[in-house]
Amino acid sequence: MKYHLRQALLAMRGNVTATLATLMTMTLTLLMLGFVLLLTLNVNRTIEQLEGQVEVAAFLAGDAQDESLLAQARAIPQVRDARLVTSTQVLTEMTQDSPFARDAAALVGNPYPDTLRLRVARVEDTRTVAAQVAALPGVDDVEYGAGYVDTTVRTLSAVRLAGYLLVGLLLLGTLFNILNAVRVAMYARRDEISVMRLLGATRGFIRMPHVLEGLIVGALAAALALAILTPAYLSLTQRVQQLAPVFPVVRDPGTLAPLLGGVACLGILIGLLGSVFATRRYLQELE
Repeated sequence: MKYHLRQALLAMRGNVTATLATLMTMTLTLLMLGFVLLLTLNVNRTIEQLEGQVEVAAFLAGDAQDESLLAQARAIPQVRDARLVTSTQVLTEMTQDSPFARDAAALVGNPYPDTLRLRVARVEDTRTVAAQVAALPGVDDVEYGAGYVDTTVRTLSAVRLAGYLLVGLLLLGTLFNILNAVRVAMYARRDEISVMRLLGATRGFIRMPHVLEGLIVGALAAALALAILTPAYLSLTQRVQQLAPVFPVVRDPGTLAPLLGGVACLGILIGLLGSVFATRRYLQELE
Protein backbone atom coordinates (compact mmCIF):
# COMPACT_ATOMS: atom_id res chain seq x y z
CA MET A 1 0.00 0.00 0.00
CA LYS A 2 2.90 2.35 0.73
CA TYR A 3 4.24 1.75 -2.78
CA HIS A 4 0.85 2.43 -4.37
CA LEU A 5 0.40 5.60 -2.32
CA ARG A 6 3.85 6.85 -3.34
CA GLN A 7 3.08 6.13 -6.99
CA ALA A 8 -0.24 7.97 -6.69
CA LEU A 9 1.47 11.04 -5.25
CA LEU A 10 4.15 10.89 -7.96
CA ALA A 11 1.44 10.69 -10.63
CA MET A 12 -0.33 13.69 -9.11
CA ARG A 13 2.93 15.67 -9.04
CA GLY A 14 3.80 14.64 -12.58
CA ASN A 15 0.40 15.83 -13.84
CA VAL A 16 0.00 18.76 -11.50
CA THR A 17 -1.98 20.84 -14.00
CA ALA A 18 -4.59 18.15 -14.61
CA THR A 19 -4.70 17.32 -10.90
CA LEU A 20 -5.24 20.94 -9.83
CA ALA A 21 -7.86 21.44 -12.55
CA THR A 22 -9.74 18.37 -11.37
CA LEU A 23 -9.36 19.39 -7.72
CA MET A 24 -10.72 22.88 -8.36
CA THR A 25 -13.55 21.55 -10.52
CA MET A 26 -14.56 19.02 -7.89
CA THR A 27 -14.34 21.61 -5.11
CA LEU A 28 -16.55 24.05 -6.99
CA THR A 29 -18.97 21.27 -7.88
CA LEU A 30 -19.23 20.09 -4.28
CA LEU A 31 -19.71 23.70 -3.15
CA MET A 32 -22.58 24.12 -5.59
CA LEU A 33 -23.94 20.72 -4.66
CA GLY A 34 -23.83 21.53 -0.95
CA PHE A 35 -25.44 24.91 -1.55
CA VAL A 36 -28.26 23.34 -3.58
CA LEU A 37 -28.86 20.66 -0.93
CA LEU A 38 -28.93 23.26 1.85
CA LEU A 39 -31.29 25.42 -0.20
CA THR A 40 -33.55 22.42 -0.82
CA LEU A 41 -33.47 21.61 2.90
CA ASN A 42 -34.61 25.13 3.77
CA VAL A 43 -37.29 25.06 1.07
CA ASN A 44 -38.65 21.81 2.50
CA ARG A 45 -38.66 23.33 5.98
CA THR A 46 -40.55 26.37 4.66
CA ILE A 47 -43.12 24.16 2.93
CA GLU A 48 -43.59 22.15 6.13
CA GLN A 49 -44.18 25.35 8.10
CA LEU A 50 -46.57 26.60 5.45
CA GLU A 51 -48.49 23.33 5.59
CA GLY A 52 -48.95 23.80 9.32
CA GLN A 53 -50.31 27.34 8.93
CA VAL A 54 -52.51 27.24 5.82
CA GLU A 55 -56.24 26.79 6.48
CA VAL A 56 -59.23 26.47 4.19
CA ALA A 57 -62.15 28.44 5.64
CA ALA A 58 -65.63 27.43 4.47
CA PHE A 59 -68.38 29.93 5.39
CA LEU A 60 -71.71 28.19 5.98
CA ALA A 61 -75.22 29.35 5.16
CA GLY A 62 -77.64 30.09 7.98
CA ASP A 63 -79.72 26.95 7.29
CA ALA A 64 -76.76 24.64 6.75
CA GLN A 65 -76.45 21.31 8.55
CA ASP A 66 -73.25 22.13 10.36
CA GLU A 67 -72.46 18.71 11.83
CA SER A 68 -73.25 16.93 8.56
CA LEU A 69 -70.96 19.29 6.65
CA LEU A 70 -68.22 18.78 9.23
CA ALA A 71 -68.44 15.00 8.77
CA GLN A 72 -68.32 15.36 4.98
CA ALA A 73 -65.29 17.65 5.20
CA ARG A 74 -63.45 15.20 7.44
CA ALA A 75 -64.12 12.45 4.91
CA ILE A 76 -62.07 14.25 2.23
CA PRO A 77 -58.77 12.30 1.94
CA GLN A 78 -56.53 15.39 1.75
CA VAL A 79 -57.99 16.94 4.93
CA ARG A 80 -55.75 16.43 7.95
CA ASP A 81 -57.95 18.19 10.49
CA ALA A 82 -61.38 19.86 10.43
CA ARG A 83 -63.27 21.78 13.07
CA LEU A 84 -66.43 23.82 13.29
CA VAL A 85 -66.24 27.37 14.60
CA THR A 86 -69.59 28.92 15.45
CA SER A 87 -70.48 32.51 14.62
CA THR A 88 -70.23 33.39 18.32
CA GLN A 89 -66.71 32.00 18.53
CA VAL A 90 -65.72 33.90 15.37
CA LEU A 91 -67.06 37.13 16.87
CA THR A 92 -65.08 36.50 20.06
CA GLU A 93 -61.89 35.99 18.04
CA MET A 94 -62.52 39.14 16.01
CA THR A 95 -63.16 41.29 19.09
CA GLN A 96 -59.80 40.18 20.51
CA ASP A 97 -58.08 41.69 17.47
CA SER A 98 -60.50 44.60 17.01
CA PRO A 99 -62.52 45.70 20.06
CA PHE A 100 -64.72 47.86 17.83
CA ALA A 101 -66.20 44.69 16.30
CA ARG A 102 -68.18 44.07 19.52
CA ASP A 103 -69.74 47.54 19.33
CA ALA A 104 -70.65 46.99 15.69
CA ALA A 105 -72.19 43.60 16.48
CA ALA A 106 -74.29 45.21 19.24
CA LEU A 107 -75.79 47.57 16.65
CA VAL A 108 -76.34 45.31 13.64
CA GLY A 109 -76.06 41.82 15.14
CA ASN A 110 -73.40 39.18 14.61
CA PRO A 111 -72.38 39.38 10.93
CA TYR A 112 -70.10 36.34 11.00
CA PRO A 113 -71.37 32.93 9.79
CA ASP A 114 -70.52 29.53 11.17
CA THR A 115 -67.20 28.45 9.66
CA LEU A 116 -65.45 25.18 8.88
CA ARG A 117 -61.69 25.44 9.26
CA LEU A 118 -59.74 22.73 7.48
CA ARG A 119 -56.04 21.89 7.53
CA VAL A 120 -54.66 19.95 4.58
CA ALA A 121 -52.07 17.18 4.59
CA ARG A 122 -50.01 18.93 1.91
CA VAL A 123 -50.07 22.57 0.95
CA GLU A 124 -50.34 21.52 -2.71
CA ASP A 125 -53.78 20.05 -1.93
CA THR A 126 -55.24 23.37 -0.77
CA ARG A 127 -56.93 24.25 -4.06
CA THR A 128 -58.35 20.73 -4.46
CA VAL A 129 -59.81 20.72 -0.95
CA ALA A 130 -61.24 24.22 -1.42
CA ALA A 131 -62.99 23.14 -4.64
CA GLN A 132 -64.47 20.02 -3.03
CA VAL A 133 -65.70 21.90 0.03
CA ALA A 134 -67.20 24.68 -2.10
CA ALA A 135 -69.33 22.09 -3.90
CA LEU A 136 -70.96 20.88 -0.65
CA PRO A 137 -74.58 22.01 -0.13
CA GLY A 138 -74.84 24.70 2.53
CA VAL A 139 -71.40 26.28 1.86
CA ASP A 140 -71.73 29.92 0.81
CA ASP A 141 -68.08 30.74 0.17
CA VAL A 142 -64.57 29.35 0.59
CA GLU A 143 -61.41 31.30 1.37
CA TYR A 144 -57.83 30.00 1.48
CA GLY A 145 -55.67 32.89 0.31
CA ALA A 146 -55.51 31.68 -3.28
CA GLY A 147 -53.11 34.35 -4.50
CA TYR A 148 -50.61 33.82 -1.69
CA VAL A 149 -50.80 30.03 -1.41
CA ASP A 150 -50.77 29.22 -5.12
CA THR A 151 -47.89 31.57 -5.87
CA THR A 152 -45.87 30.36 -2.90
CA VAL A 153 -46.42 26.69 -3.71
CA ARG A 154 -45.47 27.14 -7.37
CA THR A 155 -42.35 29.09 -6.48
CA LEU A 156 -41.14 26.70 -3.79
CA SER A 157 -41.93 23.61 -5.88
CA ALA A 158 -40.04 25.09 -8.85
CA VAL A 159 -37.03 25.88 -6.66
CA ARG A 160 -37.04 22.37 -5.20
CA LEU A 161 -37.32 20.70 -8.63
CA ALA A 162 -34.59 22.91 -10.08
CA GLY A 163 -32.40 22.02 -7.11
CA TYR A 164 -32.84 18.29 -7.67
CA LEU A 165 -32.09 18.60 -11.39
CA LEU A 166 -29.01 20.71 -10.72
CA VAL A 167 -27.73 18.18 -8.17
CA GLY A 168 -28.04 15.39 -10.74
CA LEU A 169 -26.22 17.38 -13.42
CA LEU A 170 -23.45 18.38 -11.02
CA LEU A 171 -22.86 14.80 -9.92
CA LEU A 172 -22.73 13.63 -13.53
CA GLY A 173 -20.33 16.41 -14.50
CA THR A 174 -18.05 15.67 -11.55
CA LEU A 175 -17.90 12.00 -12.46
CA PHE A 176 -16.85 12.83 -16.01
CA ASN A 177 -14.17 15.19 -14.73
CA ILE A 178 -12.65 12.43 -12.62
CA LEU A 179 -12.83 9.99 -15.54
CA ASN A 180 -10.98 12.38 -17.82
CA ALA A 181 -8.34 13.30 -15.22
CA VAL A 182 -7.48 9.68 -14.41
CA ARG A 183 -7.41 8.72 -18.07
CA VAL A 184 -4.99 11.58 -18.77
CA ALA A 185 -2.78 10.43 -15.91
CA MET A 186 -2.76 6.85 -17.16
CA TYR A 187 -2.07 7.96 -20.71
CA ALA A 188 0.92 10.00 -19.50
CA ARG A 189 2.30 6.81 -17.91
CA ARG A 190 1.37 4.52 -20.81
CA ASP A 191 4.96 3.38 -21.38
CA GLU A 192 5.39 2.46 -17.73
CA ILE A 193 2.05 0.63 -17.74
CA SER A 194 3.06 -1.32 -20.85
CA VAL A 195 6.29 -2.43 -19.16
CA MET A 196 4.39 -3.48 -16.04
CA ARG A 197 2.00 -5.56 -18.14
CA LEU A 198 4.91 -7.25 -19.93
CA LEU A 199 6.46 -8.11 -16.55
CA GLY A 200 3.22 -9.80 -15.48
CA ALA A 201 1.73 -7.17 -13.16
CA THR A 202 -1.90 -7.82 -12.38
CA ARG A 203 -4.66 -5.44 -13.39
CA GLY A 204 -5.30 -4.61 -9.74
CA PHE A 205 -1.66 -3.73 -9.14
CA ILE A 206 -1.60 -1.41 -12.17
CA ARG A 207 -4.91 0.24 -11.28
CA MET A 208 -4.30 0.77 -7.56
CA PRO A 209 -2.15 3.97 -7.74
CA HIS A 210 -4.67 5.63 -10.03
CA VAL A 211 -7.59 4.54 -7.86
CA LEU A 212 -5.81 6.07 -4.86
CA GLU A 213 -5.19 9.22 -6.91
CA GLY A 214 -8.92 9.65 -7.53
CA LEU A 215 -9.66 8.91 -3.87
CA ILE A 216 -7.12 11.51 -2.67
CA VAL A 217 -8.43 14.17 -5.05
CA GLY A 218 -12.00 13.46 -3.93
CA ALA A 219 -11.07 13.68 -0.25
CA LEU A 220 -9.15 16.95 -0.74
CA ALA A 221 -12.02 18.45 -2.72
CA ALA A 222 -14.51 17.41 -0.04
CA ALA A 223 -12.39 18.94 2.72
CA LEU A 224 -11.95 22.22 0.84
CA ALA A 225 -15.64 22.40 -0.01
CA LEU A 226 -16.74 21.88 3.60
CA ALA A 227 -14.14 24.36 4.88
CA ILE A 228 -15.68 27.03 2.64
CA LEU A 229 -19.34 26.00 2.68
CA THR A 230 -19.92 25.57 6.42
CA PRO A 231 -18.85 29.04 7.69
CA ALA A 232 -20.37 30.72 4.62
CA TYR A 233 -23.74 29.04 5.20
CA LEU A 234 -23.80 29.78 8.93
CA SER A 235 -22.93 33.42 8.28
CA LEU A 236 -25.61 33.73 5.58
CA THR A 237 -28.35 32.13 7.69
CA GLN A 238 -27.46 34.35 10.65
CA ARG A 239 -27.89 37.37 8.38
CA VAL A 240 -31.22 36.03 7.10
CA GLN A 241 -32.48 35.51 10.67
CA GLN A 242 -31.62 39.11 11.49
CA LEU A 243 -33.25 40.59 8.39
CA ALA A 244 -36.21 38.20 7.96
CA PRO A 245 -36.81 36.16 11.12
CA VAL A 246 -40.05 34.79 9.65
CA PHE A 247 -38.08 32.39 7.44
CA PRO A 248 -37.41 29.04 9.20
CA VAL A 249 -33.73 28.67 8.24
CA VAL A 250 -32.00 25.47 9.34
CA ARG A 251 -29.05 25.98 11.67
CA ASP A 252 -29.20 23.12 14.18
CA PRO A 253 -26.08 20.89 14.03
CA GLY A 254 -28.13 17.70 14.26
CA THR A 255 -29.69 18.45 10.87
CA LEU A 256 -26.70 20.04 9.15
CA ALA A 257 -24.04 17.50 10.16
CA PRO A 258 -25.53 14.50 8.28
CA LEU A 259 -26.10 16.59 5.16
CA LEU A 260 -22.61 18.11 5.11
CA GLY A 261 -21.10 14.74 5.96
CA GLY A 262 -23.06 13.26 3.06
CA VAL A 263 -21.61 15.87 0.71
CA ALA A 264 -18.09 14.97 1.87
CA CYS A 265 -18.70 11.23 1.49
CA LEU A 266 -20.25 11.82 -1.92
CA GLY A 267 -17.15 13.69 -3.09
CA ILE A 268 -14.89 10.87 -1.93
CA LEU A 269 -17.17 8.26 -3.49
CA ILE A 270 -17.27 10.05 -6.82
CA GLY A 271 -13.48 10.31 -6.85
CA LEU A 272 -13.19 6.61 -6.10
CA LEU A 273 -15.80 5.46 -8.62
CA GLY A 274 -14.48 7.76 -11.33
CA SER A 275 -10.96 6.43 -10.98
CA VAL A 276 -12.16 2.81 -10.88
CA PHE A 277 -14.20 3.19 -14.06
CA ALA A 278 -11.45 5.14 -15.84
CA THR A 279 -8.69 2.63 -15.07
CA ARG A 280 -10.90 -0.29 -16.00
CA ARG A 281 -11.85 1.26 -19.32
CA TYR A 282 -8.26 2.23 -20.16
CA LEU A 283 -6.91 -1.26 -19.50
CA GLN A 284 -9.73 -2.79 -21.55
CA GLU A 285 -8.76 -0.54 -24.45
CA LEU A 286 -5.15 -1.72 -24.22
CA GLU A 287 -6.27 -5.30 -24.52
